[in-house]
Amino acid sequence: MLHVPRISPSVVLIDTVLPGKTGIDCVSALRPFCINTQFMMYTASDDETTVLEAFRAGATAYILQSVPLSDLVVYMRELYNGGSPISSRIARKLVQWLQRPGINNQEKYNITKREKEILLLLDKGGSYKSIAESLFISSKTVRKHIYNIYEKLQASSKIEAINRFFNRG
Repeated sequence: MLHVPRISPSVVLIDTVLPGKTGIDCVSALRPFCINTQFMMYTASDDETTVLEAFRAGATAYILQSVPLSDLVVYMRELYNGGSPISSRIARKLVQWLQRPGINNQEKYNITKREKEILLLLDKGGSYKSIAESLFISSKTVRKHIYNIYEKLQASSKIEAINRFFNRG
């Protein structure tokens, strides 16, 4: 059962790993009731999925527990004063994620993970047969995925689909 605080703290420091529930689940559940509260994830977890889930849940800062305690105080003040501090290692990962070819187009065109894998293999010159073998699926399944890719990207050829997905000329 969720306990909603009677007061609304300005800043909440929370780990992603908690007994029984994740910190991300807590932020997500509390966000609607604590609209003026700023949630800082303070954790050892630096994997991409956890970071993105934390921000989607409503976290406004993400600090790794490896920072010196004196820096944590500075980050909390920054958050309190309207900033969104992020550990430099997390910031670098976010930049790399956003710069990854096709990352924004994957969401824009509703390309599935499997379709993206196929596009990456096509881009490397893979044939339908070699793609099928490397993904342990049939050639017929590869053709179906490619048909769906063409539809989603509004492309009429392999080259056009690859170029559109990877933002090339």
